[in-house]
Amino acid sequence: MKNIYDPKFVEGLFDNMSSSYSRMNYITSFGFSERWRRQCVAEISIQKGKTVVDLMCGMGECWKHILKSSDEGSKLIGVDFSTEMVRRAEQNKTKFNNSAITIFKENVFGNSIEDQVADFVISGFGLKTFDNKQLKNLAGEIDRILKPDGRFSLIDVSVPKNRLLQWFYMFYLKNIIPVLGKLFLGNPETYKMLGIYTQEFGNSENVYRIFAQSGFEVEYVEYFYGCASGIKGRKIR
Repeated sequence: MKNIYDPKFVEGLFDNMSSSYSRMNYITSFGFSERWRRQCVAEISIQKGKTVVDLMCGMGECWKHILKSSDEGSKLIGVDFSTEMVRRAEQNKTKFNNSAITIFKENVFGNSIEDQVADFVISGFGLKTFDNKQLKNLAGEIDRILKPDGRFSLIDVSVPKNRLLQWFYMFYLKNIIPVLGKLFLGNPETYKMLGIYTQEFGNSENVYRIFAQSGFEVEYVEYFYGCASGIKGRKIR
């Protein structure tokens, strides 16, 4: 049986989805993905002249929200291990010619970011691809790269607690999305994994517990009746 949290498996999955991921992400969230990214970034009030790290940055979908508050002294560092996602992020980078953007094609757990370099850390829709051990490692990595008093905001799609909404949402992810995946890629199995990851993930409550135990000041956040959830917080040591 395949390990769905194995980095090589996840990397291959996102390489395969890269050509249609932006559209499918929008469709799977009923158009809310862009709004959720904006809200995730807004949670920590990024200031000008600061360094922001975008972990599991994908194609740089969060950048237009992050860079709204940038100036000549601002820096953005993106990290992702998917070859195709990084290639598209490099293309997206050209839209922000006045911004200092560095992209690392690296695993988040083996990256080139220096210790305590980041004022802010953002991550959009990457949490569900981690098991508990990896989430603990993620907390440790964010602790390493954040400056003292640095802030972070993380978000992912979630299973709503309302039973009617939960049934409808999971039916949509498990049955409709694979059909759309077949239309876009000719392969329903690839996008079927989004439903599997979401069901296994549940919501960000476990992420909250892990980060709270790791010494952060942390707060749990829900978006649109629990269809997305995340955490935001501060490094206090």
